[in-house]
Amino acid sequence: MARVGVEQSLTNISEALREKGYDVVDLKQENDAQGCDCCIISGIDSNIMGMQDTVTQGSVIEANGLSADEVCRQVEQRFGK
Repeated sequence: MARVGVEQSLTNISEALREKGYDVVDLKQENDAQGCDCCIISGIDSNIMGMQDTVTQGSVIEANGLSADEVCRQVEQRFGK
């Protein structure tokens, strides 16, 4: 199953993805995203400093304004589920 990194503040999304069988990793630090197939971020403090260092090759989904179900659907679409 895909490994999905989820920003700590998005607990409802973490729980929904775990229920669907995804391996969910809490993104507490920048390096936590390494090895993740996909990362879910809140988008609230996205790129404040204008830096563009890439930590993961996986997809990034900005959850701002989306429900947990909508985010799960986007993850499933990315993995062809």
